[in-house]
Amino acid sequence: MKLSYLYTAIALATTAVAGCSDATNTQSAGNDIWPQLKLPVAQEPTVEQRIDEMLAKMTLEQKVAQMIQPEIRDITVEDMRKYGFGSYLNGGGAFPNNDKYATPQDWIALAESMYQASVDDSVDGIDIPTMWGTDAVHGHNNVIGATIFPHNIGLGAANNPDLIEDIAGVTATEVMVTGIDWVFAPTVAVARDVRWGRTYESYSEDPQIVHDYSAAIVKGLQGEVGKNFLDERHVISTVKHFIGDGGTTDGIDQGNTEISEQELFDYHAQGYVGGLQAGAQTVMASFNSWNGEKIHGDEYLLTDVLKEKMGFDGFVVGDWNGHGQIEGCRNDNCPQAANAGLDMYMVPTQAWKPLYENLIAQVKDGTISEARVDDAVRRILRVKIRAGLFDKPSPAQRPLSGKTELIGAEEHRAIARQAVRESLVLLKNNENLLPLNPNQRILVAGPAADNIGQQSGGWTISWQGTGNSNDDFPGGTSIYQGIADAVTGMGGSVELAVDGEYQQKPDVAVVVYGETPYAEGNGDIDNVDYQRGNPTDQALLEQLKAQGIPVVSVFISGRPMYVNPELNASDAFVAAWLPGSEGQGVADVIIADENGEARYPVRGKLPFSWPKTPAQGRLNADQQPYDPLFKLGYGLSYDDSTEVSDTLPTDFGDAVAQADAVVFERAPQDPWSLHIGHAEGRTEVTSSIQSLNGVTTETFDDRVQEDARLFRFDGQQPGFFTFVSPFPRDLRAFANDQGVLSVTLDASFADDEALDLAFNCGADACQGQYNIRQYLAEDGINPQQTEWQQLDFSVSCLADDGVDVAKLGEIFRLQTAGQAEVRIRDIRMTQAQPQQDVICLGN
Repeated sequence: MKLSYLYTAIALATTAVAGCSDATNTQSAGNDIWPQLKLPVAQEPTVEQRIDEMLAKMTLEQKVAQMIQPEIRDITVEDMRKYGFGSYLNGGGAFPNNDKYATPQDWIALAESMYQASVDDSVDGIDIPTMWGTDAVHGHNNVIGATIFPHNIGLGAANNPDLIEDIAGVTATEVMVTGIDWVFAPTVAVARDVRWGRTYESYSEDPQIVHDYSAAIVKGLQGEVGKNFLDERHVISTVKHFIGDGGTTDGIDQGNTEISEQELFDYHAQGYVGGLQAGAQTVMASFNSWNGEKIHGDEYLLTDVLKEKMGFDGFVVGDWNGHGQIEGCRNDNCPQAANAGLDMYMVPTQAWKPLYENLIAQVKDGTISEARVDDAVRRILRVKIRAGLFDKPSPAQRPLSGKTELIGAEEHRAIARQAVRESLVLLKNNENLLPLNPNQRILVAGPAADNIGQQSGGWTISWQGTGNSNDDFPGGTSIYQGIADAVTGMGGSVELAVDGEYQQKPDVAVVVYGETPYAEGNGDIDNVDYQRGNPTDQALLEQLKAQGIPVVSVFISGRPMYVNPELNASDAFVAAWLPGSEGQGVADVIIADENGEARYPVRGKLPFSWPKTPAQGRLNADQQPYDPLFKLGYGLSYDDSTEVSDTLPTDFGDAVAQADAVVFERAPQDPWSLHIGHAEGRTEVTSSIQSLNGVTTETFDDRVQEDARLFRFDGQQPGFFTFVSPFPRDLRAFANDQGVLSVTLDASFADDEALDLAFNCGADACQGQYNIRQYLAEDGINPQQTEWQQLDFSVSCLADDGVDVAKLGEIFRLQTAGQAEVRIRDIRMTQAQPQQDVICLGN
């Protein structure tokens, strides 16, 4: 696979701006950066007149209800009847009746009841049909028994837009069986740093592939404009997440994309160019910021660029309470988002009701103009009319509804199996070991060998893809089972031994291992070293190879990773990505026919550059220096005689050394937010002075204006302050001999109560709590002058004591039941200097 012409052009174009340090929002929609798109769905005067008539009859309350999208766990059918929401959704891991094993009939029943409530005008006086949106991102992945396709990264390796259109068509079919109208796909992020936990949702680092795939999947989901567009066999699609989600600094999910406007368009807008020109009707706003401004509140991008310059006339929906992250906003109060151009608020949890009430009040007092509300509702109604929702039968009566034989149908699984075959990338095949002759003894080993959940990854039944067993995939096939079916059918024998402890010595071993499932920021990592978290896999490979057994690695992952040790211990190495429910697709490629000839070619090519060192999380073909282990587009074929060394370098010394991970410096640093609380609850600190039940915090001047914080505890009940990340952070880079949690603070007390330092990574087994009062140089309460003290706590000691520093969601929580004052100036993970005094907490 060559670098596409667009990617090459981008590399040349961005070279000219690479030296610029000014990454501010230049607001230049009037220039040539953003194109006026030729969109295939034209506005029809009769439709616009129909919308005018509806708007004239609607009350303000009814209009605002169209702008609200709650979640099925937080509303009832009676809520729908009373308010008439414009739409609703099921989030990852949400099911009808809160039942993971809800049947297709259960999904249809909920869709039907919500629809009928929405068109019942007996309470709210309006009969506009609602619509149900779902994250069907690699098949109808929330429904037991559905066909689960490879995640986007694997599809990018296939580089086959026609196949993508077929996959989208199957997804639309299976979604419509359950009565759902609207799919939150495709994700068109161009991941620039594979440390990002959503890398597997990105087709490629090459924006041309993303452009072409976006057009193909929109066409497959919605149908082709002028032919079968949004007919009874197609669903509304959503191009997401607008914009720059794949470009955040250090790959931090929901972080800050600090790039020029030209780069924003060249890399991160190409999926929108492709998808919108294929007729996509909705766009989802992104969690991330662009140069410090949250996209949900960025009027320039949402309105000036997307709607006015590019001409998008569908509607913009928010992401999961993304509006609440705008400065000055909360989940239940955010006029800024509507004013910026957000048309529909995705507002799960019970925040939907106060948000609805606040929006009404804000229109009445002029904070939001009636014209802006009318524009938002016009866009929502326009999409509903184009989708035929006013004219189609109710969900239970539609042509595909209830045809459960289509869920996981054999012809659907055949397309998924083809996608698996085409997604595999062969990185090593010394002495042409692959494809394997089936007429031999084959050992299948490794923790992912017989694990459909692991091979499917996140966004599979549950949000994180965890908590699933093979029984949760009726009709699916593990990689082991696919190999066993192929080999035994041609006279060979297969033994499954996850730990490699075989009963009879094999002729060859296939070891299947890799990343365990995750979604979104839960998958963020600080460097791309795979074995750091799974040293047993390398040991298993080496154990087998030491016995003279040829070893084939099948690596399951949502991104390219540093696997030099595993490559050295393998005779052949296949990057299988996250193949989904059809494990036979792997066997189709790696197992030969009876004559030892390949049954299918291996044709996948790397959609991302493959790192040579653990530090190469950001590794793109357009950057200099560019020194990958395998270049973008690399992939061996069975006709290729290229040999890969068994002695790839594995000692990189300080290659994984990290810059300080700053938690607090003048203010909380992304991704950390400051909270204060007590036993009954907590609240985020969003102002310079804030209180909650006996805990008060305020900023004060130390070296510059408001660069430090005071926390005052009144001693009436236990209280705390803490720093929280929206997703667990991977801080293992500091779990070494020099890594410390360094804190500059001052504390004063009026009693003998403990001051506890605590951590939390989301499970009882990895919490830590330590009384640190003995390390403080104390003075009386209300000292006249702050006496700063630096305390350095060994991170490795914390790790040894059970604090899982790979998954820290809460860091530096200080709590006391006494009357005290604590001042902080700086909190960070860093590397201690030689001879520095370090405190070892724990046993």
